[in-house]
Amino acid sequence: MVNYWLCVTNEENWEVIKDKGLWGVPRRSRSRIERVRPGDYLVFYVIPGKVCGVFRAVSEPFVSDEPIFSWTEFGRPEVFPYRVRVEPVVLPDEPLEFRSVVPRLRFIRNKVRWSIYLRGAMRSIPNEDYDVIVSSLRRNV
Repeated sequence: MVNYWLCVTNEENWEVIKDKGLWGVPRRSRSRIERVRPGDYLVFYVIPGKVCGVFRAVSEPFVSDEPIFSWTEFGRPEVFPYRVRVEPVVLPDEPLEFRSVVPRLRFIRNKVRWSIYLRGAMRSIPNEDYDVIVSSLRRNV
């Protein structure tokens, strides 16, 4: 069974994801990334407010202490050691403004305070929400 994930990152780490084909999360998010399986889809929300692409997991989760991710924005040193290898599926020419799809997303119940649903490194989203985001992103390809 394929799962769909919304992953939250910053601009600097978005570049690492694209360049190295890796997604990593902090220790406190270990239990979530450990549920990712090859074939799962990861939608990348880049702070502040845009979806920049979709990747597919191509490995099981693994641990690495190689310092490739930026942590300064998070206030304390962190190497995001829990990782998964990813490959691009949709990389639009222009990012999607996340706010534009919020009214159609099921996982966001409070449409006014939608940003509370983006706390943490990643979360599972329904297949239908993935379809809404991807169809909107593909208009920008």
